[in-house]
Amino acid sequence: MEMMIQQLINGLFLGSIYALLALGYTMVYGIIKLINFAHGEVYMIGSFIGYFLINQWQLGFFPALFISMIASAALGVTIEFLAYRPLRNSTRISALITAIGVSYFLQNIMIFFFSADVRPFPQAIARKTYSIGFIEVSNIQLLILAISLTLMILLQLIVKKTRMGKAMRAVSVDADAARLMGINVNRTISFTFALGSALAAAGGMLIGLYYNSIDPSMGVVPGLKSFVAAVLGGIGIIPGAALGGFVIGLIETTATALGFSDYKDALVYAILIIILLVRPAGILGKNIKEKV
Repeated sequence: MEMMIQQLINGLFLGSIYALLALGYTMVYGIIKLINFAHGEVYMIGSFIGYFLINQWQLGFFPALFISMIASAALGVTIEFLAYRPLRNSTRISALITAIGVSYFLQNIMIFFFSADVRPFPQAIARKTYSIGFIEVSNIQLLILAISLTLMILLQLIVKKTRMGKAMRAVSVDADAARLMGINVNRTISFTFALGSALAAAGGMLIGLYYNSIDPSMGVVPGLKSFVAAVLGGIGIIPGAALGGFVIGLIETTATALGFSDYKDALVYAILIIILLVRPAGILGKNIKEKV
């Protein structure tokens, strides 16, 4: 029982990383109905940017985190402009195949320039462990949860309280009507990609700090799991993506506590299949009828 409770607590910290990634998936899907499978690679590149800023330029963790988020936001905007914008009026399958292609392109570019070797992420923050009864929590875990929750709250404020957030919501409902009302749809979509990519970069740096390792393939599995989290919570719904991320984290750590650590990935994908069969719209999603 003590191990189960400890793993559940660990699941909250891991789930907060998945939630950050899932938010990027769900925002892009909500705006242009695209599954951006290159999102996991943006997460990976964000961790590498932080790695070089801390290791080579001797920056502290928080300045490196801020710069990594800005650089990854610019990368997200570039990907949208070069790869997705020309296909905006094409079929969804064309955009989906392009997203997969961009994912492999970014991954192989990083392997070409930096090799496929695993690199130790610099421990810019000294690790300390706090004990409360039988529960152990590190300062890194608390930092991950604090930063993740702060970014989620800021995202919600941006979407609900700012002019650009209102534009994002309008475009997600009807892009053509939003354009007629004077909203710059291209700029709104680019801003959405920038926000999602910045959150992914933050997740990449936090996971590097937590596991003390990064590599060019590190975005593949977390990217897919975060997509599962977005679908689980209700893709296109921001609170649903955050909820789905925490649920996936808890499922993984619970499987580890029960001795099924070798099958935790399979369990996550099994959950996806069950959700698609039982409640395709996700936990917070609503079934919407479409005219044929």
